[in-house]
Amino acid sequence: MKYYIIAGEASGDLHASNLMRAMLEINPAVEFRHWGGDEMEAIAGPPVKHIRELAFMGFIEVVMNLRTILGNIKFCKKDIQNYQPDALILVDYPGFNMRIAQWAKTQGIQVYYYISPQIWAWKQKRVHQLKETVDEMLVILPFERDFYARFGMEVTYVGHPLLDALKNFSEKKNQVNIYHELGLDEKQPILALLPGSRKQEIAKKLPVMIAAAQAFPEYQIVIAGAPSQSASSYHEYTRNMNVHIIHGATYQLLSIAKGAMVTSGTATLETALFEVPQVVCYKGSYLSYRIARSLIKVKYISLVNLILDREAVKELIQQEMTAENIVKELRAVLPGGDKHERLLNDYKELIVKLGHGGASANAAKKILA
Repeated sequence: MKYYIIAGEASGDLHASNLMRAMLEINPAVEFRHWGGDEMEAIAGPPVKHIRELAFMGFIEVVMNLRTILGNIKFCKKDIQNYQPDALILVDYPGFNMRIAQWAKTQGIQVYYYISPQIWAWKQKRVHQLKETVDEMLVILPFERDFYARFGMEVTYVGHPLLDALKNFSEKKNQVNIYHELGLDEKQPILALLPGSRKQEIAKKLPVMIAAAQAFPEYQIVIAGAPSQSASSYHEYTRNMNVHIIHGATYQLLSIAKGAMVTSGTATLETALFEVPQVVCYKGSYLSYRIARSLIKVKYISLVNLILDREAVKELIQQEMTAENIVKELRAVLPGGDKHERLLNDYKELIVKLGHGGASANAAKKILA
């Protein structure tokens, strides 16, 4: 069996790689051709296109790179035709993947969508397009079943793949000294900065995060560098500062961190599952933000709050994301803060709501069946 898999961002690369691994465990003869990153490359060799060429953030940024995006879509269609897969597996990345799904339907190619586009947040009418173009939707958030059911679309909840990723990490964690591995001081607590995986995100958020971090001199300040970004993407913001930058070791960092400033997205859930107190930070271009606010249908931007359906972690958005506000909110949730214990209890409830692991294996079985 031949499968063509498309992931366009760092989180999709991780989850797609675990899915590929699970499929190979069931059927070692399975073949893949893929768009993805380093994690998928470790499973199936170099990608057709690497995620560092694919991630564009915000409405304005997408418009500015429209020619590149449309060129990638045209190239992708031709490459799928040449490969002639038995099925297409799409992983999140909706702006691109939903177009490919629509085209694939006209070609008679079976389409599996693993990790639903967040259409419940905005542009909910797109569910009708997914009903017409996707043969099997495999969702990873508990509330997504009810959302799709409202539109008469049956989906399969497979569990959240982060639970599997964390379990795999935990099994290896005790075999190494993570502080030594990362070149950090065991005697000083760590404050982690997760500014995102795209250059635009880093430019908007990292300077504010670093400014806030200066209020915590008792902590080692460590930036989680995205695999898709070079060290130079961060160095311009950290010159002459005592700030560590690590690449490709976010889980190692979160496993020893005492607090974190986190860009909205999957990273908020990862941080919560490691039970690290966090403040969620989001800032984009003014126009992109205004357009997004007019379209978004949900109350929160972090997965932690969306799953719990309340503000468990503080979200500082756009003009509220200032160094002063970050310092205030972070102090409240760090050890010794007045919100610390409540947040840890919220994290425990979150883990119960997500249920058991096995998402990758469940999705693999469904696809291969």
